[in-house]
Amino acid sequence: MSSEFDPVRYSVIEEKNKREIVMLRGSGCKWRKCRFCDYHLDFSRDEDANFELNKKQLEKVTGKYQKLEVINSGSFIDLDERTMDLIEQICIDKQISELHFECHWMHRSSIPALRARFWNHKINVKVKIGVETFDSDYRENILRKGLDEDDPKEIAEYFDEVCLLFGLEGQTAQSMKHDVETGLQYFERVCINIMVKNTTKILPCPPVIEIFRKEIYLLYQHDDRVDILFENTDFGVGGES
Repeated sequence: MSSEFDPVRYSVIEEKNKREIVMLRGSGCKWRKCRFCDYHLDFSRDEDANFELNKKQLEKVTGKYQKLEVINSGSFIDLDERTMDLIEQICIDKQISELHFECHWMHRSSIPALRARFWNHKINVKVKIGVETFDSDYRENILRKGLDEDDPKEIAEYFDEVCLLFGLEGQTAQSMKHDVETGLQYFERVCINIMVKNTTKILPCPPVIEIFRKEIYLLYQHDDRVDILFENTDFGVGGES
């Protein structure tokens, strides 16, 4: 990622599931094969530089809602240990009781230790996975997600929350609703991301996005368990600072 990339990395989500959010920087996504994603470009191999950047953002956390969401361009396992130690200390100092992370399926075996680490301080960890769709054929053959489990019940054995990606060619009102309902059946929360143009070859499909707006959005816009992001920056992070 260019050294000129300097996005907003701290925000407060004041709508559904009120919480603070920080967008940190790690060593980079280890999968890096998703055909729709260029978020993985926000990384550095310089652990010291990452820690200094992350420290600056974490020091903004106030504990306002006792909930903190930590995102980075990959999985929590890509964050350096000093950053993880600081997250732990910030949560203790600010009396944060609920902590959210993201994780790729390939790192699922690391989740139990993460939960145990923070539960030692009575901090409840919630882990989100980007499934994108429960249509496994579309997910793996088109999106190349790297999730070799078809059963949402099995995925939910590791993960609490799920991300879905809509606005893609081939999706329908029926398929999108099925994805949301499946997410709500097996997971605590669903985050819907609408595809936006980026540097990849996967493009947003305007007719599908319009179907979502007219037929799906209205069903879930007031559902407290469903976050809907029409832009990547709708949580307040990721945009220009």
